[in-house]
Amino acid sequence: MKHRKIFVFLTVLLVLSMVAVGCAKPTPEKVTVVQTKVVEKVVRPSKVITFWTTDNESNRVDTYEAIAKRYMDKHPEVEIRIVPIEEAGVSQRIATARAANRLPDIVRMGVERVATFSADGLLDEDAATAVIDSLGKDDFRAGPLKMVTDPTTGKYAAIPFDGWIQAIWYQEGAFKDAGLKPPVSWDDIKAACDKLPGTDNLLYALTLPTDPGQNYPQQVFEQFAMSNGAWPFDKDGNVTMDSPRMVETLKFYTSLQKCAVPGPQYWRGAREAYELGQSGMLFYSTYIMDDLVEGSGKKGGGKIQIAVPDLAKKTGFAPKMVGAHGDSATYGQLVTLAIMKGADPEAQDVVKFFMTGQNYQDVLALAPLGKVPVLKSAVDGWRKSSKYFQYYSADTINQIANGYDSMQRWLFRPDYNATERAVIGDIEGRLLIPQVISKIALEKSMTPEEGAKWLQQQVEQMLKERQKKKS
Repeated sequence: MKHRKIFVFLTVLLVLSMVAVGCAKPTPEKVTVVQTKVVEKVVRPSKVITFWTTDNESNRVDTYEAIAKRYMDKHPEVEIRIVPIEEAGVSQRIATARAANRLPDIVRMGVERVATFSADGLLDEDAATAVIDSLGKDDFRAGPLKMVTDPTTGKYAAIPFDGWIQAIWYQEGAFKDAGLKPPVSWDDIKAACDKLPGTDNLLYALTLPTDPGQNYPQQVFEQFAMSNGAWPFDKDGNVTMDSPRMVETLKFYTSLQKCAVPGPQYWRGAREAYELGQSGMLFYSTYIMDDLVEGSGKKGGGKIQIAVPDLAKKTGFAPKMVGAHGDSATYGQLVTLAIMKGADPEAQDVVKFFMTGQNYQDVLALAPLGKVPVLKSAVDGWRKSSKYFQYYSADTINQIANGYDSMQRWLFRPDYNATERAVIGDIEGRLLIPQVISKIALEKSMTPEEGAKWLQQQVEQMLKERQKKKS
């Protein structure tokens, strides 16, 4: 009996446990969810191309950076760094970078630096030549190619990029009212200096470039000097900075301060005085042409309000200057892209990209009349690139388009050798002419004769240094 009770108990217990199991909530099945993360491969730039540009105004820097971005989008392994610099400080910046062994890859700079930097062994002439050959040597205008040719090696020291023509811009109405001829000859310029102040509410005849820290005085003075047959060297290679013609040029140039806007002046003050109707003449490149329509940008922001209605249409253009003895001269600037020694080989491709198709047109369009194309294939696009062309005569536009054919510089005299050209670059790089002009015209601490003597000593010393370095 006892065993039967135990059996019954165990049977009941078994049934209850089965019921309990049947009534229990089912245990959820554990599911492992694997999330697949899509990782986008990021290509980090392995090459950095540093591009210094003297196109340093904000809107121009923006355009350079936009073109650089187009290149980087196609070449994610390359980073292009656009660095705006001041034109007057190029030589000092390069010297500092060289001392620190941190030269940029590409530099936009005036052609006057090219001979100096080439003589100092800073430029990769093989790279420049390769770029020109790749773009097509026949597409370049002949004048600019001659300007960048190293007479010693026969190679191209830099790549022509764009350029401008310098002129005296003048208020035709004021000249007519004063009975004056266009300011072409020295006699006509002197007559305007004497008669313009007080005509049509003009305060001054002109703004004379005199700032010792800017190369603007060099650019203007050089045209005066060439128009008077004054050059840094004679045909035998002797320094002639104290020649009678050079003294005469210094004397005439600084005498114009008597009818000029007071005190050290460079291109910004000259531009503003003309736009405000304060002066009747302006020494300036073709960059001025859009500013005469809309007003130039102020240093602190905003634009100048032009005081003379339709100033552009009332402005004359005098690119040629005739000196006291019948010599004549024009002046212009060629801007280059220089590839520095030690630059990454990718720099060549970057230069070609900036000079190809729409990229090049975008650069030219920043100031079409101050950026005359060096490529024949770009001329038609350039002529259509600006609404400002309509404000000037067809003759003026044609003179600008063909300006490379008549452009003159101390630097381009055909009988000068590489060393003499390098010294001319040093003259401008060290701002010798602006310093002398300031001392004569403003500080009154030198006479023209003393200024010429000082220039003679400085240039003779620089020539000796160059010749010693070469030997």
